[in-house]
Amino acid sequence: MKKLIIVLTVLAGLSSCKNQDFDVDATLKKAEKQFSVLLDASYAENKIPRSLDEHGEIDWAKRKMDWTQGFFPGACWKLYEHTQDAKWKEGANHFQNLFVDAKDINTTHDLGFMFYCSFGEGYKLTKNEDYKQVVIDASESLISRYDSIVGCIKSWDFGKDRWTFPVIIDNMLNLEMLFEASILTGDDKYKNIAINHANTTLKNHFREDFSTWHVVDYNPEDGSVFKKLTHQGLHNESRWARGQSWALYGYIMCYRYTKDPKYLEQAKNIAAFVKSNLPEDFVPIWDFDVKDKAIMYKDASAAAVYASAYLELYGYTKNTVYKDLAESILKSLSSDLYFSAYGKNGGFILEHNVGNFPRNSEIDVPINYADYYYLEGLLRLKHINEE
Repeated sequence: MKKLIIVLTVLAGLSSCKNQDFDVDATLKKAEKQFSVLLDASYAENKIPRSLDEHGEIDWAKRKMDWTQGFFPGACWKLYEHTQDAKWKEGANHFQNLFVDAKDINTTHDLGFMFYCSFGEGYKLTKNEDYKQVVIDASESLISRYDSIVGCIKSWDFGKDRWTFPVIIDNMLNLEMLFEASILTGDDKYKNIAINHANTTLKNHFREDFSTWHVVDYNPEDGSVFKKLTHQGLHNESRWARGQSWALYGYIMCYRYTKDPKYLEQAKNIAAFVKSNLPEDFVPIWDFDVKDKAIMYKDASAAAVYASAYLELYGYTKNTVYKDLAESILKSLSSDLYFSAYGKNGGFILEHNVGNFPRNSEIDVPINYADYYYLEGLLRLKHINEE
């Protein structure tokens, strides 16, 4: 454990020196200009942008149910938070209402991504009671997927030939909405389910080096583990880069709401594992175990989640290593290597993301959740710098 944590200190001083010239405000201004292009295109089609297709055209989210559709209005809320420009508030409200009816769908665990990143973010900024109710309704749908014997929320209903009760590490992010639902309602049932899920995941999802499996398949009869595997990583024992980001972000977030020290300790250990595997430019290959140069695609979305998570971890520890590392990641993402030229890529901000390589889906393209977490990271860094 000490070896894992100590590696975080190696480049602290160097990173700090390198990051002195990173202008967060100028970067946010540049991001807003680029994202305005995407906003205009989205209004023209009245659809939510998800990625780019093989022809370089915008790939639109499925109208009724798409796990990514909360990120575009969520990014608009981030820009409204920063600028107070009404166009971002209006855009966020318009596009999140395109899928509001999905709040009652209980066939997916992704309701937190869909509704907390959109309506939840909007409620924090506006205190709109309609947004609050959407978060509560979506939370009711989400907890219907909880199994008390397993101690987790079931992730997927598909793939019955591969698993019985699959729980994926991504599901940690959906717990944020449940914690908030308990605050909004005064009912601890949401929070208690979130805590049980986090505890079961902590027990079963992690290897000795604090990397995470993507999928753990449970026996719903007795809660035992059938098997551990992947759906989006290179192979069952590989370390899928974005999976590690969900784990890092998820346990820091759980500490935010509970102040349980075991969550903070887990976050520190995951943080050390990630740091020890990042490349020179701080943006990982889509899976840490990829050796074939032909498939060494970068995943900026994983890096964006890392950056935002490291900044929250810095807030609880005041360990400047985390802040410096986050700033190095954001600086790299803000370079011409990853930040789209103005008007290019349909208005998406970040290039070079990987959605699901094994399924040949969204490889080396912009993706809406990369932009969401990138903007969140920039805003978190701005707030820290202003303290």
